[in-house]
Amino acid sequence: MTKRTAAKYKIDRRMGENIWGRAKSPVNKREYGPGQHGQRRKNKLSDFGTQLRAKQKLKGYYGDLTEKQFRRIYAEAERLRGDTGEMLVGLLERRLDAVVYRAKFVPTIFAARQFVNHGHVQVNGQRVNIASYRVKEGDVVSVRDKSRQLAIVLEAVGLPERDVPDYLEVDHNKMTATFVRTPALGDVPYAVQMEPNLVVEYYAQN
Repeated sequence: MTKRTAAKYKIDRRMGENIWGRAKSPVNKREYGPGQHGQRRKNKLSDFGTQLRAKQKLKGYYGDLTEKQFRRIYAEAERLRGDTGEMLVGLLERRLDAVVYRAKFVPTIFAARQFVNHGHVQVNGQRVNIASYRVKEGDVVSVRDKSRQLAIVLEAVGLPERDVPDYLEVDHNKMTATFVRTPALGDVPYAVQMEPNLVVEYYAQN
């Protein structure tokens, strides 16, 4: 089972935002944090707190990656030529579980990780079961033939609450998705505002 599947809504409430844009998010009803003291947490954040929150939100969005995983991706983004925040988002969107989620093969990023880990996904015709696998431009990600009628797949394709971004070419009849290009921050259909520049500031000071 994927990590924190049962706790995914707590991330929404901890952030005070519906970060995946789901209709069932508890933030739609209660904007305060979880726990008995959640309603008291409305103090103005310090600069450090704002930066930390931005990092936790972006990290949580991609299935609540561990700090070690996220810092490693950040370190790689920092080594690339260009804006580090943009590079960070590009690397995160190239994760195989993120592509599976964006292509609407599954309903949530948590389900995407589990779907990949259980061997339902192929890249260029080869089975890949590592969620963090880095997709390259031109790669074709597909759902294995025997997995295409799974209830979770059929549910995801019909979800009205999110669209497939234009850096993927998706054919839901064949259940394939071609990764056309690495997106910039403005190309990624986040349901809430992400601030990778604050993540860069956080790591620059810590």
